[in-house]
Amino acid sequence: MISEEAKRKKVLKRQYSKWVGTPYRYGGQTSRGIDCSALMVKVFGDAFNRQLPRTTIQQVKVGKAISKRHLQIGDLIFFKTGWNKRHVGVYMGKGQFFHASVSKGVTISRLDKPYWAKRYWQSRRVI
Repeated sequence: MISEEAKRKKVLKRQYSKWVGTPYRYGGQTSRGIDCSALMVKVFGDAFNRQLPRTTIQQVKVGKAISKRHLQIGDLIFFKTGWNKRHVGVYMGKGQFFHASVSKGVTISRLDKPYWAKRYWQSRRVI
């Protein structure tokens, strides 16, 4: 029997395959360009039939707060990337998350990389 977490990982990998390489575009909501919060709206809607609010600042108010050490596959991870700037991705397990990066487009990054580790803000469980 496959665990719920394994099922979520499989579904999220499928979503990642669909979006990988899509360029980042602030305000974008399509495969021609997408921002981080719109990517989460699309991924959670398609993968889990879960509607999320459109912006990062709204998404951070949804679900249940989770400590970094209790992250599970499918949890939202939030970062403070600058004064009044927020970023969001989805946890994939083993310290990895996928997101729409300003510099790389839709990609997988590691939480333990100095850039992300320093900017980690909070996590939320929404599924």
